[in-house]
Amino acid sequence: MALIGQIRKNSWLLIVFIGLGLALFIITSMFVGNQIPFLDSQNSAGSINGKEVNWTDFLQAEEALGGRGDMYAQRNSIWNFFVEDAIVQKQADALGLYVGEEELEELQFGTNLSPIVSARFTNPTTRQVDRNQLNQIKDAINSGNINEAYLKFWDHQKKEIVKDKLQSRMNALVSKSIYTPTWMVEQSYVDQNQTASIQFVKIPFDKINDSEVSIEDTDLKNYLDNNKARYYQEEQTRKLNMVVFDIKPTKNDTAALIKDLETIALEYRNTTESDTLFVEGLDGVLDPRYYSRDDVTPGQTLTDALVDPVFNAEAGSVVGPFIDGDRVKIAKVLDKRILPDSAKCRHILIGPPVNPGQIITEAQYTQAEKTVDSLKTLLETGQAQFDSLVINFSTDRASIPNNGVYDWAPVNSYVPEFEEVVFRTGEIGKLYAVRTMFGVHLIEPMGRKFVDHDNKIERVRLAVISKPIIPSDKTQDDIIQQADDFMANNRNLDDFIKTSANNGYEVQVSNPLKANDFALNGLSSGNTSRDIVRWAFSNSTSVGDVAPEIFQYQDPVEYFTAKVVVVGLKSIIEKGNPSYEAVREEISPTVYNEKKAEIIKSRISSQDLNSIAANFSTAVDTVPRVTFNSRYVNNMGNEPEVLATIFNMNPNSVSEPIVGNTGVFVVKLDNKVAAGTPSNIPSIRRQTSQTTRSQIAGSLIQSMKKNAKIKDMRSKFY
Repeated sequence: MALIGQIRKNSWLLIVFIGLGLALFIITSMFVGNQIPFLDSQNSAGSINGKEVNWTDFLQAEEALGGRGDMYAQRNSIWNFFVEDAIVQKQADALGLYVGEEELEELQFGTNLSPIVSARFTNPTTRQVDRNQLNQIKDAINSGNINEAYLKFWDHQKKEIVKDKLQSRMNALVSKSIYTPTWMVEQSYVDQNQTASIQFVKIPFDKINDSEVSIEDTDLKNYLDNNKARYYQEEQTRKLNMVVFDIKPTKNDTAALIKDLETIALEYRNTTESDTLFVEGLDGVLDPRYYSRDDVTPGQTLTDALVDPVFNAEAGSVVGPFIDGDRVKIAKVLDKRILPDSAKCRHILIGPPVNPGQIITEAQYTQAEKTVDSLKTLLETGQAQFDSLVINFSTDRASIPNNGVYDWAPVNSYVPEFEEVVFRTGEIGKLYAVRTMFGVHLIEPMGRKFVDHDNKIERVRLAVISKPIIPSDKTQDDIIQQADDFMANNRNLDDFIKTSANNGYEVQVSNPLKANDFALNGLSSGNTSRDIVRWAFSNSTSVGDVAPEIFQYQDPVEYFTAKVVVVGLKSIIEKGNPSYEAVREEISPTVYNEKKAEIIKSRISSQDLNSIAANFSTAVDTVPRVTFNSRYVNNMGNEPEVLATIFNMNPNSVSEPIVGNTGVFVVKLDNKVAAGTPSNIPSIRRQTSQTTRSQIAGSLIQSMKKNAKIKDMRSKFY
C-alpha cells in the first residue's frame, strides 16, 4: 500500500517511463531487418561519397579471398577495391553503364574472359587458361554442388569482374575523346627532333661546405609558402624516432653450432640407419643429382665451400663441419663416378593426366605397368614400331612430335628414376619399364657421349646436413634485456636521444606514417610494425612520448628474434598545409641547396667555362646531341630547367648560372639543328594520342579517387 501511495504521488514519472518505452518501441520497429544507425556507425570501416563500408562486409571479403601473402597488404587491396567499386558504380549509374547477366556469364566462362579470370585461372606451365577447371566450377555453381567458402570467393570475384568491366568502359570513353591538335603535334615533333650540341660546367651543391651556410626559420617559412602544393597532406601523418637493436650470432654461438655438427657428423659415420632416414630426420638434403666441380651454384647443394672437401674424399665419407656463408654444414659423398656428358633416349609414357601436387594412385600405376608390359612385348617381338606406339599411346605430349626421342640431353635433365636408366644402368638398345612421378615409362637408351674422352669428368652425389648460424637463446635474451632497459630508463624523447648519443646508438627517423600503415622503413611489414603504428596513433600518445614496450621482429625464415625496436613519437603533421616546423627535416636540405646556389652564383664572374671549372675544381663536359625530351643527360642527370634554358638560347651563347636539381650549371650552346617540318602529321598525331591514352587506365581512377569524399576508419579495428 505504501508503494502504491508513492506511485500516486509521482504519477508524472510513470507517464515519462511509459512515453520512453513507446518511443523505443517505435524506433526499434523502424529498423527491423536493418542496422540501427547508432550501432551501424560503430561497425563502419569508412565511407566513400557517403556510402558506408561495413566492417562485417570487409571481413567477409577478406575471408572470401583467403590468406594470400601479407595480411595487411591484402587488407589494403580489399579497401582499395571497396573505394574504387563505390566510385565506379556511382559514375556508371550516372553514365548509364552496366553489365548484364549474359555478359557477366561470358566474362566468367565464355570466350572473352575477364582479365581477372584469365590471370587467376591460367596454368603456369602451359600459360593457357585452364578451361577444364572453369567448366567444372561452372557446373558446380549451377548444380549447387560447390564448397560454401569457394562460392563466397566466386561471388566476390563477380563484383571484381563487374567493376573491372565498368572501369574499362569509362577508360574507353575518355580514351576516345582524346584529340591532339595540330599545334601540339608540331611542338611534339620539334621537342623530339630538334637537337643541340652543348658544353657545360656543373658545380655540385656540395662544393660549398655546410659551415658556409646558415638558414633561419624565415627561410624555411618562405620556401614552404612558395611550395605549398608539394607538401600538402591528404591526411594526418606521424613520425617516429627509433633505435633498432640488431640481434646477431656471437662467436660463441657459431662455435657451439660447429660442435653440434661435429657430434652429428660422428653419429652419421657410425649410424646403421639408411642415408634417407638419417638425413631427412635432420632436415637435410639427399640430392639425386650428380655434380661436377663446375656445377657450383650458390644456394644449391654443391657450393664453393663444399667442392674441395667432397671431391678429395672417398665415396661413403662424411666431411665437415665447415662454415658455408651463414650456415654450418656436413656432407656425405654418397657416390662418385664418371658419367657421360649427355645421353639420347626415347620413351613412351603411360599415366593419367597429373596436375601439380597430385599423386598417382597404386591402382593407376598397376594399370599403367600392365599397358607398358604389353607394349614392351609388341616391340620385342617385332609386332609394332616404336614410333607408332608413341603416337597412339604416349601421354608425354611434348615428345610425341619427336617420336618419343629426347636428343642428347645433359646430365641431371630428368627425374632420378629416369636419369638412372638413361645415364647409368640401362643398356643401349634395350627396353626398361620405370615408374616416376609422371606414370610408367617404357625407356630405350639410344646413346651416350663424352665431350672429351681423354678427360672424362668425375661427378659426385651428395647428402648435406646444414644448420643456420643464428643467435642462441642467451644472445637473444641479452639484447632483448638491453633494449628493455633502454626503454625503461628513457621515458621521453629528450632522454631517448641523449642516451642514444652517449651509447653510440643510431636514432632513425621513420617515414611519415598514416593511421592504416603496416610497414616502417627498414623493418618488415606485418603485425609488429602494425602494433607500432597503432601505438603512434593512439589517443593517449603525445609528441615526445616513448612507447612503454619494446617491439620484437622475428626472422622470417628461422623465426628467432632478429631485431628489437624502441620507439618514440617525434612529430605529428596535420592534414592540409603543414607548418614549417613539422617539415623542417624534409625541406632543410633543399633550402640549404638554395643558399649554396646563391653563393655559387655569386662566385661566378666569367662566362669562360674553363675558368669556371678551374675555379670550382670541376670539369667542362661536352654533349654532342641532346633534345628537349631527353630525360637523362650524361654527367648532367635529369635537369629539366637546364634543358628548357638550352632550347631558348642562340648558338655560341653562354647561359647565366642555372640552378638545377643537383647543382648550378653554366651552359654554352655550340649549335642547334632545327627539326624541320613533320612529313606525316596524322601519324605523329596518332602516336602522341596513343601515348596519352596509355596513361588513362592508371590516371583516371586516381583522379576520380582524388575528387571523392573518402573516410577511412579501418584503424579502429586493427
